[in-house]
Amino acid sequence: MKKFTAPFPPPSAPQQLRIYGKIAADCTKPSPSNLINNHLMYKKLIFLPIGLTLPTVAFAHAMSEADQAAALAAGNFEFIKLGASHMLTGYDHLLFLFGVMFFLTGFKEIVKFITAFTIGHCITLIFATLMHIRADYYLVDAVIALTVCYKAFDNLDGFKKYLGTASPNMLGAVFGFGLIHGFGLSTRLQQLPLGHDGLVMKILSFNVGVELGQVAALLIMGFVLAQWRHTASFTKFSKGANGALMVAGGLLFLMQMHGFQHTRYPDEFPLNKDDHYHVHQDMAAPIEPAPLATQVPESESSVHSHGEGLPHSH
Repeated sequence: MKKFTAPFPPPSAPQQLRIYGKIAADCTKPSPSNLINNHLMYKKLIFLPIGLTLPTVAFAHAMSEADQAAALAAGNFEFIKLGASHMLTGYDHLLFLFGVMFFLTGFKEIVKFITAFTIGHCITLIFATLMHIRADYYLVDAVIALTVCYKAFDNLDGFKKYLGTASPNMLGAVFGFGLIHGFGLSTRLQQLPLGHDGLVMKILSFNVGVELGQVAALLIMGFVLAQWRHTASFTKFSKGANGALMVAGGLLFLMQMHGFQHTRYPDEFPLNKDDHYHVHQDMAAPIEPAPLATQVPESESSVHSHGEGLPHSH
């Protein structure tokens, strides 16, 4: 089935409210089709707030049209910058690293765990891209979100408290999770028109940028955590911080799964392809007082279609 991609900018907060109100009103119209499908529509409305925030959170980690256009004539330095910016806007990667760093105090420990993670994501980033190994990036990012939950659960000593077992080897787990994160980076990199000329250098340059972005993020995290550990609030709020980390990972997982369903089954959601087009048209139009209703003859109505959609009028 052909995937749905909407080449539209993410809506602002007021526009999101207008979209939600429009869909909620449409769901309550007493038409026969709505009477049949209302149970499905209300289930979808539960996930709509997540879907409306998805463009500003999860899509911030995607390769934009500007990135794809810039990649056509980009040199190695541009790919380094792209890799760095991608890491610094990768909320899932940053949350996982924050979880890894949370209780690490010794410099050797930090280097050991970060090295394992770095080797893991370098392997899959480079080789998956070279070998053109792909997967649905929503599903890959959903698994990455679960790694955030896993690390928070481990930080809360969840294995011992709730499962009655010792925590698995965390160094091996961090390396394995690095492989998953690297595959996520590869799926995003493969959204760009890489071509064949200089492909290896483009991949390596992107990887260097990722590492530079990671180092910058780790320096900030290390400084903040080092300062926080010297205060009484660290012990008091460490459980709450890791609980929030687990919730954040869970929300990212739901967002990615919503994105996967929205692209795989677009017609089952309140905003199908045609509705999405008109909502963005409405948002782009200036808000003016509604004119007095006039009867428009059927022959003068605007019958049109969008892409492969059926002809219709409004």
